[in-house]
Amino acid sequence: MARTVARLPAGSRITDHISLGVIAKTFPLSKVHSVLVATGTASVRQRNLPSHVMVYYVIAMALYMHSSCREVLRCLLEGVQWLLDPSATIKVTGKSGISQARTRLGWEPVRRLHDELVKPIAVRSTRGAWYRHWRLVSLDGSTLDIADDPANDEAFGRPGSSRGRSAFPQIRFVALVENGTHVLFGTQMARYDTGENTLAKGVLPSLQPGMLCLADRQFFCFSMWNLARQTGADLLWRVKTNARLPRETEFPDGSYLSHIYPSEKDRRHKTNGVQVRVIEYCLEGVAGAEPIYRLVTTILDPDQAPAEELAALYHERWEIETALAELKTHLRGAKIVLRSKTPDLVRQEFYGFIMAHFAIRGLMHEAALQADKDPDELSFLHTVRVVRRKLPRFAAIPPSAEAYIS
Repeated sequence: MARTVARLPAGSRITDHISLGVIAKTFPLSKVHSVLVATGTASVRQRNLPSHVMVYYVIAMALYMHSSCREVLRCLLEGVQWLLDPSATIKVTGKSGISQARTRLGWEPVRRLHDELVKPIAVRSTRGAWYRHWRLVSLDGSTLDIADDPANDEAFGRPGSSRGRSAFPQIRFVALVENGTHVLFGTQMARYDTGENTLAKGVLPSLQPGMLCLADRQFFCFSMWNLARQTGADLLWRVKTNARLPRETEFPDGSYLSHIYPSEKDRRHKTNGVQVRVIEYCLEGVAGAEPIYRLVTTILDPDQAPAEELAALYHERWEIETALAELKTHLRGAKIVLRSKTPDLVRQEFYGFIMAHFAIRGLMHEAALQADKDPDELSFLHTVRVVRRKLPRFAAIPPSAEAYIS
């Protein structure tokens, strides 16, 4: 029996319908459209690369960092080949057309989509995501290289080096990570010379009651602690060993209550203080360990969280280092820089990058639940390769009559 070629109604355009497997499942088209309308960036007239397609394109860019812009678009479009006569070809728009479409989209709708959908995903059965009834999250920051372009250099700056200046401009970002799933959320980015504490002020409002937030000592100060504490989340942060924390009430587990103050004057008069519980411990027999570690927590009752358990728990903060390595090495690729050459497109690409990581981590979380495994046991790099390999097959974009994108 002769094969009948599947065709769509005349006049359909290749970008009218788009379904990109794991990406579209994570970021539904209906939500993309609502964000575009809310930000005033929805396409008013019919375009060959309308705004909703470019949102998916920006996310897909992170999966194909080694490929050209046109190749990324081709990867999305090759999934429709089964709809066409085998002799038909799909022509992909040029680099300038892609750049113009990305510029029309801008970065605000991409960031808004990120802010609305990129959230913790662990459920009660997710292994490694919980300590007692608390959802474990960690706070940290890092940097990314971006394209060496004068506009990027001016907008974001670059670090110094022993031989003058770094080869590439950089952006700095700070995020929370859900320890059990490695989902990065609440992410804020800015110039390289922006301090992590400055960015953290925009990240901490993403904390919620029921979370236990771990953070290293560079984030600790009275104002930052109060900002985080006011979200209703509990905190377990490392502090410098020379911090003045007098023992006020000691507990059998070795921890003790103390107060922190906004100023030296308040300390002297014991006014405006905030009570904390302090845990001090050593790591015996561990190479490279510091002589003493000091933590403060909002969990004042040692029966709810014994000191020994909190000391062991704090070192799970390094989960965020693993998540950042996934982002910077396995997803981006070693020595690969973000490709965008204007500041707004850098911002756009960055949030697309974070969303691609979120989509992959969501896929891994689902697999871990089905296999009853800790998501840490699954290979992020393998999952990235699977998504890259499968993405074109999942694409379902109806062609226009001429199967052409101009």
